[in-house]
Amino acid sequence: VTHQQTRSRQGKLRLQKWFVPTSEREKKKVIRDMIMLVLPRQPRTCNFLQWKDLKIVYKRYASLYFCAGLEEHDNELLALEVLHRYVELLDKYFGNVCELDIIFNFEKAYFILDEFLMGGEVLETSKFAVNVSMEQADTLQETMEEYMSKPAY
Repeated sequence: VTHQQTRSRQGKLRLQKWFVPTSEREKKKVIRDMIMLVLPRQPRTCNFLQWKDLKIVYKRYASLYFCAGLEEHDNELLALEVLHRYVELLDKYFGNVCELDIIFNFEKAYFILDEFLMGGEVLETSKFAVNVSMEQADTLQETMEEYMSKPAY
């Protein structure tokens, strides 16, 4: 996977993760072109597209589109499964994830992605292990917030 994106039906990018070095100018072009290709597609069409030297894999969940750009040797079906697993992880954490969850808790969405993927490869296949990491991170954050809110004498 060269990159992964999450966007709304209006085409607003909510999350992006690039796994290969790409200039800001090229990122903007890829994002713009992907939006133009994916959003107008009919609901029951194929979830795979060819764009330049990338294979685009996408899946729509409610009002969110999850997209991945793949290199020639990458497996489209595996990428579709990776997108689905990421949505399952988001659903488990947020309880039926929606666009607002990603907008207001983007750092959690990125954390889940980082626990699941590293360098474009699946790091952890166990949903349970990712959930344990999320619980530990939340506990640490709550402890730090509690510690920081106490007056220093």
